Amino acid sequence: MNNSEMNAFDTPSGYRPPTDGWQTAKDWLSQNLKGDVVIWIIVAILSLISMLIVYSATGTLAYQRGGGYPEVFLFKHIFFTGIGLFVMWWVHRINYTYFSRLSRAALLISIPLLILVKVAGVTINGATRWLAIPGTGFTFQPSDFARLALIANLAAMLAKRQRIEYSWQIFNKMILWVGIICFLIALSSTSTAVLLGFACFLMLYVGRVPKKYLIAMLISIGLAGTLGLILGQRYDTAKKRVERFVYRENDKTKKGLDQSDQGFIAIAHGGIIGQGLGNSHQRNYLTQAYSDFIYAIIIEEYGLIGGVFIVLLYAVLLMRGVQNINQTNRAFGGLLSAGLTLSIGLQAFTNMAVAVGIFPVTGQPLPLLSMGGTSVLFTCISLGIILSVSRGEADESNI
Repeated sequence: MNNSEMNAFDTPSGYRPPTDGWQTAKDWLSQNLKGDVVIWIIVAILSLISMLIVYSATGTLAYQRGGGYPEVFLFKHIFFTGIGLFVMWWVHRINYTYFSRLSRAALLISIPLLILVKVAGVTINGATRWLAIPGTGFTFQPSDFARLALIANLAAMLAKRQRIEYSWQIFNKMILWVGIICFLIALSSTSTAVLLGFACFLMLYVGRVPKKYLIAMLISIGLAGTLGLILGQRYDTAKKRVERFVYRENDKTKKGLDQSDQGFIAIAHGGIIGQGLGNSHQRNYLTQAYSDFIYAIIIEEYGLIGGVFIVLLYAVLLMRGVQNINQTNRAFGGLLSAGLTLSIGLQAFTNMAVAVGIFPVTGQPLPLLSMGGTSVLFTCISLGIILSVSRGEADESNI
């Protein structure tokens, strides 16, 4: 049979049918997005929800700043989120052992940065936590950088101690670093120092540190945080927030509704299924609707169902990150992943606990959901490192 006699069911030699578009996308994803698939999915879902809720929550903010359009804040948020996701993708391709080698240098750099905040920091909403980046118009929080550096360095120190017996001489180095960083952070942000200190304590617990050292670490963190609070700028603010939380029902000095009350109203409006996207009323009264109280806006618009769904996403993220400690071939990888995941999880659950009235107001954003700049970036860096550990790449170092 010649070519002219071939019918539709004949296939020429060397012919390949067109590649299915879905299969092509699947192959691309498998080649470029390594590590825990569940974490990638959770990050994608939270990022998409963040776009929707930030756009809704910034409507009043845009009006207050000269009748602008909320799209301006949305595009800004998309810009920072896009950079953060790209950095996360880039970091997840790096062998996580490199972060052990960089952690001590990063820790040493973070100390002068934290001191500089106290001397020449930028004050926003009554808190001096930011440093201006010259010539860019952007600011960043050195505490985010210091948190990342401390967790990585503590993971490296704990990993090295897995093969030798603990002693006070060895453990005092850990106490010193944790105490210094928590003290410096507490000068401007008490809640951040407390959460970081607690994350470090949990890392020691996961790392099977003897009980007497755990108690010593807990005491040192408490002393460092308390001293930083007393000597810092946020003592009066922290005191008032705790008093309002404890004496909420009997506070006769209170005039009108505060932010916590507005958050409760938003949650009450949400009910089971919510008011619908863009239909929040309390965003007009919550000054931090797009940041500290974004969870209240989520419940108002998406209801109890949406609120529970967000909690489950963070719970699964926390579980997957901590599980790496049993799946990596070296102690450093597991401890690093657990420490970073615990830090993100503690921040997330603290933010949500504040919104529903379990904790006093802390000023902590909701990771990946709240509008932000460097907080989004450093959260994505942490997630990139967690994904790098989950790739299961062989650790060729002695850590």
